[in-house]
Amino acid sequence: MLKIHKKILLDEKQKPVAVQIPIEEFDLLEELIENYGLSKLMDEVKDDKRLSIAEAKNYYQSLKHNVED
Repeated sequence: MLKIHKKILLDEKQKPVAVQIPIEEFDLLEELIENYGLSKLMDEVKDDKRLSIAEAKNYYQSLKHNVED
């Protein structure tokens, strides 16, 4: 299990309001969350129709045009 070195920040009433962790551990957590999300997305679309290379190029070009407009 991943060990997190956290510091809990308290308000004037001694109630927890935030957590501070080393940036290296934050980066690792962020990567783990992104990988988990990507694997869930891949599972969701595994049975979807696959595009040919030409269809994929056309699709991504249409996305590019939609962003630029």
